[in-house]
Amino acid sequence: MNREEALELLENRELPLERVKEIYHIYKEDQEIVGMVAMNLSLRTSVYDRDKGKSPIMTELLIELSEAEDMGSRWAVAKNPHTPVEILEKLANDEVNLVRALVATNPNTPAHILEKLFEDEKIVRDGISGNPNAPVHILKELAKDSDKLVRLRVAENPATSEELLRELQNDADQDVSKAAQIKLKERHA
Repeated sequence: MNREEALELLENRELPLERVKEIYHIYKEDQEIVGMVAMNLSLRTSVYDRDKGKSPIMTELLIELSEAEDMGSRWAVAKNPHTPVEILEKLANDEVNLVRALVATNPNTPAHILEKLFEDEKIVRDGISGNPNAPVHILKELAKDSDKLVRLRVAENPATSEELLRELQNDADQDVSKAAQIKLKERHA
């Protein structure tokens, strides 16, 4: 299989993971192919069905891709819900803020890592606002953020306390207020 064939095969998210792994190992020095492997893994996962695509081969590839020079590959690993916690912990220290921000959004990231990321720059902290593992005290701080999208994600976050949702019902922004009201109604349905 030549390079062009490998790139074409990787565009198919139904390609068996064994083949993806084989291509990765043949071309692991080729940054474009490494990026395509990362993208292929991303396309297999779903934020709605966290078990979709999970397998030992997926985990193995995510671990290997976490070492990639290419920021896009590490970015794909950071956001993947199948990424092991120890890899998320490592990527929480990545030099690229977008990689750290995606670790903050990952529903697999535990609270102790989110605590650390809350001390990071704004783009990283903002990512925590929608994470279901976010500690309540962090959500309280993020609910005061000047960025309405951050407050909106807090209002939609399943971890947000009822008390905080009541406060967000009175938010100056109509979208935030409405989201808090909807979340409260869902809880009382």
